[in-house]
Amino acid sequence: MEAVKCTNPQSKKRKKNPLPEGQLQYDLGTCSKNNDLTEALRLYEKAKETQNLRLNHNHYDILMYLCAEKPDIDNGTSIFNEMLEKGINPTEATITAAARLAAAKGDSDRAFELVKTMGKYKLVPRLRTCDPALFAFCHKTEAEKAYSVEEHMVSLGIHLEESELAALLKVSVETGNEEKVYSYLHKLRNCVRCTTVKTSEIIESWFSSKLGSEVGCLNWDENRIKAAILKNGGGFHGQGWLGKGKWVVSRSTISSEGSCCTCGQRLVGVDIDRVETEKFANMIASLAMKREAKSNFSAFQEWLGRNSGYEAIVDGANVALYQQNFADGGFSLSQLEDVVRELYATSQKKWPLIILHNKRYRQLMVNPSNRRILDLWKAQRALYTTPNGSNDDWYWLYAAVKLKCSLVTNDEMRDHIFEFSGRFFFLKWKERHQVHYTFMKSNVRFQMPPSYSLVIQESEKGSWHVPIEGEFTNETSRKWLCITRS
Repeated sequence: MEAVKCTNPQSKKRKKNPLPEGQLQYDLGTCSKNNDLTEALRLYEKAKETQNLRLNHNHYDILMYLCAEKPDIDNGTSIFNEMLEKGINPTEATITAAARLAAAKGDSDRAFELVKTMGKYKLVPRLRTCDPALFAFCHKTEAEKAYSVEEHMVSLGIHLEESELAALLKVSVETGNEEKVYSYLHKLRNCVRCTTVKTSEIIESWFSSKLGSEVGCLNWDENRIKAAILKNGGGFHGQGWLGKGKWVVSRSTISSEGSCCTCGQRLVGVDIDRVETEKFANMIASLAMKREAKSNFSAFQEWLGRNSGYEAIVDGANVALYQQNFADGGFSLSQLEDVVRELYATSQKKWPLIILHNKRYRQLMVNPSNRRILDLWKAQRALYTTPNGSNDDWYWLYAAVKLKCSLVTNDEMRDHIFEFSGRFFFLKWKERHQVHYTFMKSNVRFQMPPSYSLVIQESEKGSWHVPIEGEFTNETSRKWLCITRS
């Protein structure tokens, strides 16, 4: 849990004669910074004896945080009860600390009950608020109660991360719930790229178990499985356990071409699925319309609907400004032309779509040689100029997602990662669609998306490959779990 911030930090200039409440908050803030519960409790007892000093939720938040850190269950419980008795509504931080104390006491039901009562205080739980109950139920192997916490979190729009999903996977393995094990493997696939060593060991424990070898089916519709893989964007089918018999689990590596060096299976590049793609495109359009003139972006959507046969979108400004002298306002149209020409030549003479800001377009049109190039692109419907005052990022990003095609840019789009729900979701799309470029002796070189995705993969034959977190000089040295039926 993050430390409770003091609203009166030492770095700020203090008033000469602060009110008692302000002085207490300042002193408790110092205790929080030093993790000094003993002094904080001394100050608390002294404050209760001081007339005309009213403790508020800021004071209680700091006290509860320190009690939860130790943990000091008796004092924490007493302070929380006193707070409620005085009619002081708790904050999310207070509830989180109280839930941590309840879990430390072994009362996981109480920890979950505290989360469920937050609505009456008009508070919204966070991941950290629900964690004490979830982890406590998992630790006590109370699987059904742990699943209830997860359901509650999902209903509130809280996204579980690897540590939570790994705990749920472990309790599912321990209780022999094969359907839940399968479900949590796929939730992990959606949540992380590489699993931690600890998570990989939990996964291995399932596939090494007797029950793990028994579940599954011997006959399945191969066409249905292939159709599911295609619909899902590749790398998994999600149709349940395939095959039966003992699993062979080994540590392996993957070649640069994407072949497992143990079983020989070829891993694939995993894209977001059709539903996610449409949702993603709508999300970008919604955000763009909040920041752009709505009519301008709607006009672009309509134009794109009439001109949709592109295989690549080019971030014109990013390419033309690559390694140019910004101080001189350098903008190399010839560099952009080289990229466009190469894309045209390598795609059976199909024009890409170049997105360029209208202001830059008008500056370029002054030069007759530039005008000839731009007029050609316009005639071929290979150029769209974004309106004055617009941010062309929204246009090329939307086009690439909506048309499911490549995006040529060296912009890592970090400004957009946290705009979208689920950072991993954006990164998965980006890995499969972004084409980087460089110029070697004036010749353009493209860096295409990798031949396979760094993510848990499930094959149409029922085998699994799980990437494990670690530092490696190159990806061919990374360790993977290779899991196949014997």
